Amino acid sequence: MFSDPIFIIALASVALSIAFWIYKVLSDTLTAQMQQVIYTLGFLSALLGIYRIFVNAGDLGVVLFIGSIMCLAILLAGIIKKNDLLKTTGKGWFLPVFFIFVLRTFIYEPYQIPSGSMIPGLQVGDFILVNKHSYGLKINRIGKPFAMASDPEYGDVVVFIPPHVNVPYIKRLIGKPGDTIRYINKKLYVNGDSIEQELISHDGIETFLQEIYLKSTRVIRVQGGSASYPEEFSVPADHYFVMGDNRDNSSDSRYWGFVPREHFMGTGEMIWMTWECWTCLPS
Repeated sequence: MFSDPIFIIALASVALSIAFWIYKVLSDTLTAQMQQVIYTLGFLSALLGIYRIFVNAGDLGVVLFIGSIMCLAILLAGIIKKNDLLKTTGKGWFLPVFFIFVLRTFIYEPYQIPSGSMIPGLQVGDFILVNKHSYGLKINRIGKPFAMASDPEYGDVVVFIPPHVNVPYIKRLIGKPGDTIRYINKKLYVNGDSIEQELISHDGIETFLQEIYLKSTRVIRVQGGSASYPEEFSVPADHYFVMGDNRDNSSDSRYWGFVPREHFMGTGEMIWMTWECWTCLPS
């Protein structure tokens, strides 16, 4: 995101617009026409920056943090210079922006399921809430937590940034550092132990299995067709192995490798809405 020159230009334009507006207010030379020009320039620059965030799958939390600092600067300038306009404007913007930043960065963040890799538990179009403090508090999506740090556990539904693309993924945590993973003929082995499976139902196309995985129970879907993964994966230090529950249709650690500890964002907590398509009604 910060390597995108267009985003940097947009961010700089917003900052300069705010700084110029503060200067004009304090010097008492701000006219109505000039204020309109500043507002328009700042608004268009902000729209361009938001557009580039979505294009680059950027971290909105970092942008909200920067926005909070800008709003706080306006508020502090008003307090120091005893200017009512700056104090009112700064307070009016800082409180809601900072609240959204704290809520989205440290507590919960909405996330939409983009693919069927976690079927049947999570369907395409499901909107879930991601617990952002499951593994510690941090501002960047990638980085070490600065407080309340804890490690992912077996069976967690984890949201993370994969090593090959800067887009959040959601998968099931299968292996921890030091584990040996093998997936052969639809059977998963962790440290040489086969995971027990019990047939629940079969309709000729899909097989539903109850999987007993390290003392946790869940239902997974295995589609028809043949696939063999004879490779053995040894999970290195500070890395984890993840897989989708819909294993025959999942891009996961079998294909693009292990997930570094610093890349975990949180855990999927609950489904709060399902919206399968733009022409469908949400449920």
